[in-house]
Amino acid sequence: MREVFQQSLREVQDGLVKIAELVEVAIDNATTAFGSSDVALAEQVIDGSEAVEVLVAELDQQTFDILARQQPVASDLRLMVGALRMSASLERMADLAQHIAQLARYRYPESAIPKGLKKTFVRMGALDVEMAAKVVELLRDQDPNTIDEIRDLDDDLDELHAKVFEKVLSDKLADNPTGVVDATLASRYHERFGDHAVSVAKQMAFFLHGVAE
Repeated sequence: MREVFQQSLREVQDGLVKIAELVEVAIDNATTAFGSSDVALAEQVIDGSEAVEVLVAELDQQTFDILARQQPVASDLRLMVGALRMSASLERMADLAQHIAQLARYRYPESAIPKGLKKTFVRMGALDVEMAAKVVELLRDQDPNTIDEIRDLDDDLDELHAKVFEKVLSDKLADNPTGVVDATLASRYHERFGDHAVSVAKQMAFFLHGVAE
C-alpha cells in the first residue's frame, strides 16, 4: 500500500510539472504575440487555454482522492494541500497569458504597446517567461535556491510595473487613451503572473520546510 501511495504522490508532482510546462509555453507565445502583433500566435494561446483547465481539474480530483483514501500526514499532507494551491496558481497564470494574448488580438493589426514602452514590455515578457521556466524547475527538482530566484525575478518585474504606471500617468500619453488602457492592463497582467509564480514558490517552501515564508 505504501508503494502505491508513493506512486500517487509522484503522479501529483508530475502532474504539476506538466501543467507548469504548458503555462511556460503559453506565456512565451503570449508575450511574443503581444510584442509582435502576431494574431495567429495569440489565437493559439487562447485556444490552448482549455488544456490547462482540464489538467488542473484532473489533478485536483486526484489529490482529493488521495486525501480521502490515504489520509496523509506531515510532509505528505503538506504536498497534497500545496498541490491544490499550486494548481490554482498555475491555472491563473495560464489565464493571464490568455489575457495578454487577447490584448494582442483585440488591437491587431495595430500594436497594443504604446510608443515608448516597447522595451519595457519586452523585458516584462522575458521576466515572465523566465519565471515560468523557474517554476517548472522548482516543481521538478524542488531546489530551495530556485525559490529565491523566483522572488528576485518578481522584484525586477515589480519595478518595471511601477515604471509603466509612471509612463501612463505622464502627459506623453495624454492623447492616447486607448494606449493608456492597453498598457495599464498588460502591465497588470504581467505583474500578476509574477505574483502567482511567487505563490507557487511559497507553497513549495512550505512543503520543504514546514513553515510559510
